[in-house]
Amino acid sequence: MVILGIETSCDETSVGLVEKGKNSQNARLLSNFVATSLPLHSKTGGIVPEIAAREQLKYIVPVIKQALTDSNLYPPSSKLYHQSSTIYRPQIDAIAVTVGPGLLGSLLVGVETAKTLSYVWEKPIIPTNHLLGHTYANFVRENSKLKTIQFPALALIVSGGHTDLILMNGHGKIKWLGGTRDDAAGEAFDKIGRLLNLPYPGGPSIEKAALNGNPKAFNFPRPMIYSRDFDFSFSGLKAAVLREIKTIKLLDNKTRSDLAASAQQAIIEVLVAKTLKAAQKYNIKSILLGGGVAANQSLRDRFKFEIRSAKSADKIPLFVPEKWLCTDNGAMIAVAASFNYKPLHWSKITANPELYFK
Repeated sequence: MVILGIETSCDETSVGLVEKGKNSQNARLLSNFVATSLPLHSKTGGIVPEIAAREQLKYIVPVIKQALTDSNLYPPSSKLYHQSSTIYRPQIDAIAVTVGPGLLGSLLVGVETAKTLSYVWEKPIIPTNHLLGHTYANFVRENSKLKTIQFPALALIVSGGHTDLILMNGHGKIKWLGGTRDDAAGEAFDKIGRLLNLPYPGGPSIEKAALNGNPKAFNFPRPMIYSRDFDFSFSGLKAAVLREIKTIKLLDNKTRSDLAASAQQAIIEVLVAKTLKAAQKYNIKSILLGGGVAANQSLRDRFKFEIRSAKSADKIPLFVPEKWLCTDNGAMIAVAASFNYKPLHWSKITANPELYFK
């Protein structure tokens, strides 16, 4: 089965194609193309929804063509010319599209495009949850010798707008365990980055600055790290960084790096502690990371270290997507749809910015 996935929940415009066998536990990537308006948002220090949607309107058709071309599913222009009297239909089995959560204007660009293609190409359409897409990026695996993801699995989704822990007892068997009460981890990185006068987005900038910093230089709080639930809160950490900055007369590069390293360490410790506590409680067989923050190398390294150091003889396998699959992309949406194949008629597909886990 070949599925074309469309992702336009925020500022990226992406289309990916994947192929999955009927009983396969993994999906094979055929192509994945991303166009981003990040340079425009870097000037304002954050995403402007109207600008993102306008850019996506310009990008969406060229991105679809490029993804199909890269996957060898789009014929040469000369062949298309001779098919002018017919509608060209690529050799795909279905179309998947992000219906939420996300920015309404951006979601509509992808949803309305997918509905149009579904009607014209006469292909079924699968509405897909953006957050599940981040989780299923872990199932894009070319090497058959790699360990298979086993259930029950625990997924930590860490992005600019979300920090969630979900229990997966199987495909389509999802239970939400906890999430952020205020700022998500990625949002905290962005806000702290602005406080430190670092370029947007804050996550990669803080990670880069932290390489030259001392993570023990500042003793920032680890919010809710000992709470009995699986919720998160990072607004207090952001406030603590602001208070510290106000006491510093000169914010030089060394101090900025120390602040970045200390704040990053606080966020990572909370994420790892909460996830491993949930893994122990639910007898998890696999841990999955997903979302833009999952590209942070220090977070990956800390998870690996803590798992290796665990007293239990059974070391829980950790699965993390390739870094380029952690950010928003169409391939992850196509993969999620391939494992949760629930097509609807195009007329029943709607964008839902507030969509969460059912």
